Order: sequence, then structure tokens, then C-alpha cells
Amino acid sequence: MENKTKITVECIVNSTIENVWDCWTTPTDIEQWNHASPDWHTPKAVNDLSVGGTYIFTMAAKDGSMSFDLEGTYTDISKPKSIKSTLADGRTVSVDFIALGDKVEVVETFEAESQNPIDLQRQGWQNILDSFKKYVENK
Repeated sequence: MENKTKITVECIVNSTIENVWDCWTTPTDIEQWNHASPDWHTPKAVNDLSVGGTYIFTMAAKDGSMSFDLEGTYTDISKPKSIKSTLADGRTVSVDFIALGDKVEVVETFEAESQNPIDLQRQGWQNILDSFKKYVENK
């Protein structure tokens, strides 16, 4: 089995860990923040937050020119500290939520795919995380 490159993105959110967890895992919230740029959105999010449960986030260009489903299965959940999952293509994702008083550090690590440059993948996932931070802090 080949060693996949792991990419880590992170941010600090000015909010409680409970609120950060809820916004990260609630489908109606996910639909509001899960996009890498303003011309994309998530029109549908389905999330069965349980070990063995699955998620499907439909990500689409707002102009209708393109869309795809990000799908995965949860492998470990430790509320409100961490979530691990495996994407449909076999890549792993882990998200850690670290309470820092009245702030939360969110650290997301994922295995890179081979179709796009590492820097592009890092920037896309960081943009989504930045969108999450902005959403939570303005909710």
C-alpha cells in the first residue's frame, strides 16, 4: 500500500467547543459553510454522526456548471473532541477540536488525492475551514 501524503489545515474559532461541534456536524449548518469560494455551495448535506454512519455533502457551483458528492463513513467519534472518517475513495480524514478557553482550535488532516496539486488541495480545504470559522463566528 502506498504512503499517501497527509495535508493539515487549521484555524482558531472564537466560540465554545459545543457550538463549534454542533456547527460542524449539523446538516443545516454544514449547508451554510461548506464551500471553498463564494461561487460554490452545498445544497444538500446528509450526516449520520455515528461510528459506521455515513455522510454525503453535495458540493456544487452556484451556476449549475458542476457538482460532486463528498461521501464518507465515520470510523471514530469522540464528542466534542475528534472525528475520524474514511472517504468513499479510501482516503482518511481526521478532525480535532481543541478547547482553548473561549476559543477552539480546529485541526483537520486528510490524505491527499492524486488528481490535483498538493497546494491546490491544501488551499481548497483551508478555504472551507475559513468559511466554517466565519460562519460560526457570525451565527
